[in-house]
Amino acid sequence: MRVLLVEDEYKVAQFIKKGLQQDHLAVDLAADGEEALYLTEAGEYDLIILDLMLPKVSGLSVLATVRKKNPKVPILILTAKTSIEDRVRGLEIGSDDYLIKPFAFAELKARVRALLRREWREINLQLRVADLLLDPAKRKAWRGERELELSNKEFMLLEYLMRNANQVVTRTMIAEHVWDASFDSFTNVIDVYISYLRNKIDKDRDLKLIHSVRGVGYMFKDEAVQ
Repeated sequence: MRVLLVEDEYKVAQFIKKGLQQDHLAVDLAADGEEALYLTEAGEYDLIILDLMLPKVSGLSVLATVRKKNPKVPILILTAKTSIEDRVRGLEIGSDDYLIKPFAFAELKARVRALLRREWREINLQLRVADLLLDPAKRKAWRGERELELSNKEFMLLEYLMRNANQVVTRTMIAEHVWDASFDSFTNVIDVYISYLRNKIDKDRDLKLIHSVRGVGYMFKDEAVQ
């Protein structure tokens, strides 16, 4: 899942980003309101964590603009503003939650998970394609009776492919949802990880699940791509 973190304090931003990445989330950073608006125009996010006191464009202005264009994306305000008026205004404009700085990272993580569950209630449901089963809650996957040993990035890639089963996904789409906006989708890293998955999932199997779509990307399905 992909998160946009809008935070102008570099150390705070890096601390939060590292913690969320350890929770298997792809995180993009915006250091000011203008950059935040650009990123929300350029890509889709499953959650936005938004500071209010930002350079160039205020957090409340970003909140109002994003909410008009995307009424469903969960938005968590993370700010040093503590007054009841600020909280009420943020909630009235369209935030889903409000956390005051300084904060405990465990609480931030819990609130992030709660908002993502609200938006993606199927997140903990098992995914199945043919004889391949993936359990997002347990972070485990099986092909038939054999449990697969997957790295965090391999698991994230497999989950994304399975959630988009029977649809073509481009390298850019994979980069945006499994890595982050700074990732160069023109490198061969994605192809390398696809190769890793094929070796673990399709090797020595008559039924192949990962298919290349020439000049476009990949498709995860239980039959040959026409």
